[in-house]
Amino acid sequence: MRILLVRHGESLGNVDPLIHATTADHAVPLSERGKEQAREAGRVIDTYYAKTFADEEKPRVRLWVSPYQRTRQTADMLAETAGAWITDRFEHILLCEQQFGLFDGVAEDDLPKRFPAEWSYYDMLCRFGGKFWARMPQGESRFDVAKRIHQAFGTFHRDAVEHGIREIIVVCHGVTLRAFVMMWSHLSPEWFEAEKNPGNAAVRLIEAGEDRGYLFPGYQRV
Repeated sequence: MRILLVRHGESLGNVDPLIHATTADHAVPLSERGKEQAREAGRVIDTYYAKTFADEEKPRVRLWVSPYQRTRQTADMLAETAGAWITDRFEHILLCEQQFGLFDGVAEDDLPKRFPAEWSYYDMLCRFGGKFWARMPQGESRFDVAKRIHQAFGTFHRDAVEHGIREIIVVCHGVTLRAFVMMWSHLSPEWFEAEKNPGNAAVRLIEAGEDRGYLFPGYQRV
């Protein structure tokens, strides 16, 4: 199976984190720049498929999308430039962003002041056990994200076995993308801790069970 993992384009939350104080995380949209980034990711995918299947019959390509506004919009823009390759599109709730729980929508600098006890405990978990294992109060750890991503794999394997779909594009989030690579390729929590978050609209290739790295590194804010 060949998998192209795509992080969403730049969102308004990437531009100004204060939007999280007034807008639920799942409802944060792309910026205009993020929409163009998503179109560029689609161009990269279009070029990649054109080279890969130059002398072969066009494959069935299923697009899987996290049901967040910014990932839905990324899929929309991506389809504008790579839509000729996409056979169909579905959403999978398990591809969503890490759940930040009590800390959702609160600036990191404000956490110790607003939630001193909870922040102190979370900070201790990060320092002693690593951020991968530390669960946010009423939210998820990155370990929790990895577990639910692994649950989603059953859907993809079933599609391959029962419907012959061996080419998929997955539009998701930074932590989700890293968790996907980690679990699919049987990598360690230490790998996850060391791996940097992908840039917006980054495209990463998994082929024959192996992580092949980024076809497109995406856009990092400076």
